Amino acid sequence: MSEKPDLFGKCPFVTSQKVLTGKWSMYILHLLCKYGTVRFNEMLRLMPEGMTHTTLSRQLKTLEEEGLIVRKEYSQIPPKVEYFLSDIGEKFRPVSEALGKWGLEYIAYMKQ
Repeated sequence: MSEKPDLFGKCPFVTSQKVLTGKWSMYILHLLCKYGTVRFNEMLRLMPEGMTHTTLSRQLKTLEEEGLIVRKEYSQIPPKVEYFLSDIGEKFRPVSEALGKWGLEYIAYMKQ
């Protein structure tokens, strides 16, 4: 029996899917595309109802580890943390716009 190939880093679709893993990753990237730099609590308020502090924190950490976003922490009291798109994350902007357009078209399709 032959082994299945690991396509991560070779196939752009597999790589994109793996990097954008997580239920909220694309929505978080969309919010950062739309609003620019966002503080943690502001991001939490922008997320759908039911989003927990822990879930958002975990998802942001994953996106930071993947290099898509930057976390900037200020040494002050109370603590201040901001998130914004990295250089490679900025390249997601046209993808986000295209997904938004397609999503609107699909919503219209579902209503037919």
